[in-house]
Amino acid sequence: MSSGAAASIRSRSGGDGSREGGTGGRPSGGDSPGGPSPSGSPPPSGTSARDERSSSRGVGRPADASHNSADQVPRIDKIITTIGVKRPSYGKAGRSLKVWTNHFQMKIPGTNIYHYDEIISPTGKTLPIRLNMEIFKRLQFDVAPDVFTPRAVYDGRKNVFAARELPFPSGSQEVSNFFTLTDTTSSGETAEDGERRRGGKIYKVRLKLVATINPEVLSRFLQGTQSHDNAVPTAITALNVVIRMEPVMHYPFNVRSFFTNRETADIGAGMVLWRGYFQSVRPAIGRMLINVDISTAVMYMPGPIIDVALGFLKKRGPHALSLRRGLPDRELIRLQRHLSGVRINIEIPGQSSAARRPARPIKKLTRAGADELSFTMRDGQTVTVAQYFEMTHNYKLRWPDIVCIELASGAIIPMECCTLPEGQIMRKQVPPDMMKDVLKFATKRPPQRLQSIREAPDVLNYGQSEYLKHFGMEVSSNAAVESSARVLDPPTLKYGQGSRQPTITPRDGAWNMVDKKFYRPATIKRWVVVVYEREQQFNMGTARAMVRNLLDALVAAGMVVNDNDPVIFYDRPQRIYDTAGKRCIEKHGGGAGPNLMVIVLPESSADYYQAIKHFGDIQRGVATQCLKSYKCKGANKQYFSNVVLKINVKLGGINVIPDARSVPALTDPKNPTIVMGADIMHPAPGAHGRPSFTALVGNLDHETAKYVADCRVQTSRQEMIDDLESMATAHIAMYKKYRTGVEKKFPADPKRLIFYRDGVSEGEFKTVLDYELPQLKRALANNNVEAKITLLVVSKGHHVRFFPQKREDADRSENCPAGTVVDNDITHPTEFDFYLQSHAGLLGTSRPTHYNVLYDENGFTTDDLQSLTFALCHVYARSTRSVSVPAPVYYADIVCSRAKNHYSPEGDFDLTESGTHLELSDAGRQLEAYRANFKPLHDQSKKLMYFT
Repeated sequence: MSSGAAASIRSRSGGDGSREGGTGGRPSGGDSPGGPSPSGSPPPSGTSARDERSSSRGVGRPADASHNSADQVPRIDKIITTIGVKRPSYGKAGRSLKVWTNHFQMKIPGTNIYHYDEIISPTGKTLPIRLNMEIFKRLQFDVAPDVFTPRAVYDGRKNVFAARELPFPSGSQEVSNFFTLTDTTSSGETAEDGERRRGGKIYKVRLKLVATINPEVLSRFLQGTQSHDNAVPTAITALNVVIRMEPVMHYPFNVRSFFTNRETADIGAGMVLWRGYFQSVRPAIGRMLINVDISTAVMYMPGPIIDVALGFLKKRGPHALSLRRGLPDRELIRLQRHLSGVRINIEIPGQSSAARRPARPIKKLTRAGADELSFTMRDGQTVTVAQYFEMTHNYKLRWPDIVCIELASGAIIPMECCTLPEGQIMRKQVPPDMMKDVLKFATKRPPQRLQSIREAPDVLNYGQSEYLKHFGMEVSSNAAVESSARVLDPPTLKYGQGSRQPTITPRDGAWNMVDKKFYRPATIKRWVVVVYEREQQFNMGTARAMVRNLLDALVAAGMVVNDNDPVIFYDRPQRIYDTAGKRCIEKHGGGAGPNLMVIVLPESSADYYQAIKHFGDIQRGVATQCLKSYKCKGANKQYFSNVVLKINVKLGGINVIPDARSVPALTDPKNPTIVMGADIMHPAPGAHGRPSFTALVGNLDHETAKYVADCRVQTSRQEMIDDLESMATAHIAMYKKYRTGVEKKFPADPKRLIFYRDGVSEGEFKTVLDYELPQLKRALANNNVEAKITLLVVSKGHHVRFFPQKREDADRSENCPAGTVVDNDITHPTEFDFYLQSHAGLLGTSRPTHYNVLYDENGFTTDDLQSLTFALCHVYARSTRSVSVPAPVYYADIVCSRAKNHYSPEGDFDLTESGTHLELSDAGRQLEAYRANFKPLHDQSKKLMYFT
């Protein structure tokens, strides 16, 4: 989903809805320091705190170098410093391809830009961006129009940029203006004491000149002669604020996207989708570009708040919102989270709303109805809220027993007197059952998406924007920027003995298991099938048919099954060990329990799933494979082949490896390599008091196909990984033990460590080098290993798209083919980065992955690093398709999403979207409680790919 969408959606879908698909692209069967540069220059000391995180990098190249042949070496001034590794060269491997990209060229200003800090007081708390923008608009147009001519631009937080030095009184560099925003109490609003407040808030605005930006800095930056210092990201931030000022003054916006109601879709549950545009200034090779894309936002449905609430809870009739009439406390909490912060208008039915005040945000919901909530008025009389509205406003409530709205002022407003104005972005987690509708709306096939992007300059009104004109900026209205691309050759994949086709070269990012056996098949010693679906829905005959089909798939893939007649029975999850394990042992006359449990689940089974995974992964160390009853009932061979992909690696097998001869940079026997992927998952938007989770995944084998994982609890929304040293130290020790004990290879030490870090913004690159890289070095030292480190940041959270210029160059989905790589024209001019679209698209427009090389002691060539990265996208065990990111990165994402399974399902640590928070006031104590109750993996699970 695009950045405009209000939810935090973690998925590996390829773009606006282009899924990697295939066998396992989604869970099948129901399991759901600046790097050393050529010049040796040290990294800069840091970046400005006010830089724009997503647009703060890059050093330009001469304009005539904007189209580079692959054999050119980048012309980079030796004296400049960079954060990441300086680009060693452009890649040469693969066949050439011409693509369109979603960028437009932009002319930068020719005169100075003046940067001011703006402070709006009272400063007791951070004001909403919407309110800040309204204050600044009043300041420019009503309070001091002479000072702000031509108009300045504002980012809604702290930064103001002007095209001329503002003429403050007496030549002072500071100015203070006092003005009052109309803030009268609306009809119907009552404070806790029953009195109306008088007057409005007074805001003091102070502007201070903090910098003068010479556009020559940007010119040198684009010519490759300016280092990445604080002036560069601030200048780019200024340009971004300029291009966004016009739309944010007129439309709902979300960071870098704005949305209109020209194209909408009602998806139910009190939500509506709006189409919008994303735009961001990006420095490129010899030129400045604007990255433009379509985006989607989830909006609250406008209208009566009662209708919105009932839609969200999927209930009928206002009385369903009454606690006295059975509204569960859990549902009330869910609704409160959903509505908190939403702005409402107060409108008494049948009465004029001409004097309505600005919409006010909801603080919370009451736990009683208007006929139970009472307060004492100024004359000493105690009345209920329902009585007050009847006495004061001559309005008798129709539903006095339903919950009410409480505002920040303490005012209590009956729901039937509240309406929700149009255009409010929902910044909470989108319910999982709504995601299908969101993705359907967001999806556009490449030709349609490109056409929308080409129409963007007209919609965005670049040519008519007074702000762009005042700053001397121009945006080309020509077609999207073109770029040179290459399509890399896929690696040859190797299967096991007995395969009629032991090696295969994927075509269009896909292959199949026909005539192939796993490279290293596992053995099922004892297994059991547990059915939690009702027997009427999934009878014994159906269960036996499922077992036969699964057995056929297991044997066809080369796995050894010692028990062809597993125990099958119906039970409840709470008794999984007491029944399943014991029955299996009884059948075999004693001995060990099963090493595989296949569980058939009903359609709605989230609680069951967590209980099963906690039992298998945490408590007993037994592999569990969950299947949805409706999927495996009468499923075809392909379905069970997909399931077997997961079972084999859960039991210690290896499905497929890259052939060593096709990827020598990855599988060089003289340079044994550890490949690690790391990720972090934060709580959903609007969820407070919950921790973040981190994951580290790395290979054990020299073929880089067998991985193990570690997961930890971390301070909420902290971006850097605290326990990286501990996790990496343990992993390196496991790698050495596996290498000597299983592979019988000596010496055991790895010589290279390739670290892919997911989930890091560009503004945090230096922090990764300062905080996480030293942890990796210490982890190596802790194991007496002297391996060389290469560190890359992996990013899918961007809006760059590629479109093949010729239809014959596209795949069946009209996307660029799998293996498309771009490392010039639109990339960073001096630092080593590239875009790789490693997967084939199925729906919508595929999103390439952006790789930034921050540190490289191994001295990889561009071709080597791109080819080994592409190869790692082919060893994802759950799929017979190449995926969008290297397998260890994909696995790390899955491990983070499964962190909730480390908590006992019988405990109080409910991490679902609707779960309640711990009743602990101290954030530190709360985190310690989460850490203390986070159960580690079972020792057996630590050695296996339990997360597939």
